[in-house]
Amino acid sequence: MRSPEGTLSRRHFLALGGGALLLGRASAQQAPAAAEQSDPSFKPRQGQAGKDVIWVPTPDRLVTRMLNLAAVTQNDYLIDLGSGDGKIVIAAARDFGARGLGIEYNPDMVALSTRNAAAAGIAERARFMRADIFETDFSRATVVTMYLLPHLNMRLRHTLMAMKPGTRLVSHEFKLGDWEPDETSRLGHQSAHLWLVPGNAGGEWSVRVPHANASFDATLTIEQTFQKVRGGLAFEGVETSLRHPRVTGTRIQFGFTDLEGALREVDAQLEPNRMSGTIATVGRGPADGRTRTTEFVARRTGAAPAINGSQPVPPAEIHG
Repeated sequence: MRSPEGTLSRRHFLALGGGALLLGRASAQQAPAAAEQSDPSFKPRQGQAGKDVIWVPTPDRLVTRMLNLAAVTQNDYLIDLGSGDGKIVIAAARDFGARGLGIEYNPDMVALSTRNAAAAGIAERARFMRADIFETDFSRATVVTMYLLPHLNMRLRHTLMAMKPGTRLVSHEFKLGDWEPDETSRLGHQSAHLWLVPGNAGGEWSVRVPHANASFDATLTIEQTFQKVRGGLAFEGVETSLRHPRVTGTRIQFGFTDLEGALREVDAQLEPNRMSGTIATVGRGPADGRTRTTEFVARRTGAAPAINGSQPVPPAEIHG
C-alpha cells in the first residue's frame, strides 16, 4: 500500500480515507452502545484510524468549490454523507446561508462538529447526527455532498438517482461509475464532480407542434440512460431523430427539422407526465435569421419506463 519511495501514495491514501470514518451497515449493527458516548477533548488527526478507514478532510478551498458547483443558496437544505469534522455543512450554513445536516458514524466527530457549529454561531442551521447512511433517509436534501469510497458511491447510486429531479450531488474525488458528471472541477491534483438528478423523459409523448398554417400532431419517443437521451419524432409520415437532446435536471432540450425544412428547437420543463416550455423556429439563413418562439406542450402516453442506470448496482459490478 506504499509508493516505491516508501510513502503512502495519494491514490491509496484517498482510497483508504475517502470514506472519512463512515462505517457500513454491518459495522453499525455491531457497534456497542458505549460508542454513543463522545470524548469532549477529542481532536481529529489526518490519517487517524477509524474502525474500517482512515480520516482525510476535504481542503477548505475545495469545500468552497463544491458548494459553488452546487450553486448553494439560503434556500437549500444540504446533507453531507460521512460528514467527518462537519466543515462542509458548516461552510454551507456560514458562507452560503443554507441549512444543513451532517450524517456521520463516529460519535466523537459528531460531537466535535456540533461544537464547531455552535462556536461559529450557526448551530440552528448546521446540525449533525450519528447514523449509517445506508439506513438513513436523506431524500429531503436539495444538495448532497460526499467524499466516499467508489464502492460506497456505487451502493448509493440508485438511491441518489431516485431523489427529486434537480437535486444537486457533489462528490470529492470519486465518481458514480458510468453515470458521468454534468461538470467536473479540478483544483491542483484534486477533483470535485457535480451531477444533477435527471427528470424522467423516457417513453412516448404526444405532441402538438405549432405551425405557420396548421399545427400537426407528432409522437415523441425517448430512450434515457442517466441524464443522456436519444430519440425521434414521427409526424405526417416522417420519422426524424432529435438533434442534441439532453436532460439537465428538470429541463429538456432538443431540436428537429420540421415539414418545411426549418429547424425547431424545444426548451421545456419536465414533469412526471408533461413537458411544457417553448418551441422556437430558427431561420435557415442570414436573409431569414429571425427566431420565432411559441408555446410547446407534450403529454406522456403510457407508463414512464425506469431510467437506465437507476436500478441497484449488482454486487459484482460494485466490487469488480
